[in-house]
Amino acid sequence: MLRRLLSNDLPRSKVLAVLLLAVLLGLAFAPFLFPGVKALNVAAKILVFIVLVASFDLLLGYTGIVSFAHTMFFGIGAYGVAIAATRMGAGWDAVIVGVLCALAVSLVLALAVGLFSLRVRAIFFAMITLAVASAFQTLASQLSDFTGGEDGLTFKLPELISPSFEFSEEPFLGVSLDGRLLCYYLLFVLAVVLVLALLRIVNSPFGRVLQAIRENEFRAEAIGYRVVVFRTLSAVLSALFATLAGAMLAIWLRYNGPDTSLSFEIMVDVLLIVVIGGMGTIYGAAIGAVLFVVAQSYLQDLLRLGSEAASGLPWLSAVLLPDRWLLWLGVLFVLSVYYFPTGIVGKLRSRSAK
Repeated sequence: MLRRLLSNDLPRSKVLAVLLLAVLLGLAFAPFLFPGVKALNVAAKILVFIVLVASFDLLLGYTGIVSFAHTMFFGIGAYGVAIAATRMGAGWDAVIVGVLCALAVSLVLALAVGLFSLRVRAIFFAMITLAVASAFQTLASQLSDFTGGEDGLTFKLPELISPSFEFSEEPFLGVSLDGRLLCYYLLFVLAVVLVLALLRIVNSPFGRVLQAIRENEFRAEAIGYRVVVFRTLSAVLSALFATLAGAMLAIWLRYNGPDTSLSFEIMVDVLLIVVIGGMGTIYGAAIGAVLFVVAQSYLQDLLRLGSEAASGLPWLSAVLLPDRWLLWLGVLFVLSVYYFPTGIVGKLRSRSAK
């Protein structure tokens, strides 16, 4: 049953299996294991990034396409929900219409970018996608009547998933049973379903062709596969999953703006997570997202504690200042690439094979 659920893509490493189980259980029981608003926000962000990074890995790791326009589709999903909820009010119909319209827009744009640009090789295609993403971010900032401009859009969602809605006055295991908790588990279920769907795609005959194109595009074309068609389909599927990740983010935050979902910093974070977790592995998205988001969220707190503990050594205390957290995050990334050149998942699998 488990093999079928995972599309025969088993971890193939005992350590990796334990890590994935820990991630699944940790996210499933995060509201009860890590109480607090910040911890819940971090867990929700991890869920969103798992879907976003896994969708990008379909493009980069499985097909070998480097694209910088992925955050554009991420932003489309977030703006779809935000605009629909602002115009139609706080109802499930607004959420559904917003998601469907965002998927339609992403489909059209992905097809346009794919058909016009995927015939271009390597770095030229990456530059085209970067230009398209930058243009879309500028457009989102300029169309203030629809997108709220630089200020973004704040909106309401159905009361059932709002923090003000309480299922019970008595907390359960110290956690309030309210709409915020239900919203988190809605994201959790969506993330699990979407990751399983991506596993099914990459382990299908279609996914095997994508990997063949990644390894040797000319040979794949020589044996009869229409490479442009498969690359375009990969780009479209990747865009649609990224759109759903953006919708998940908007549902959780109840706000969206250019810096929230269209920032190039998000694209850099996604690239870092793919490299840390391992390209060409959907499991790498889960492991990498957990490590990166947790480090990004709590590294400053750890440095603050370290700086206070090292107050007797002024030079060490200065090095551990919380303001230098980006420096330490960069050091951690360099170390992870040095010791895990194929990513954490790739390293664990290769060690297990030996």
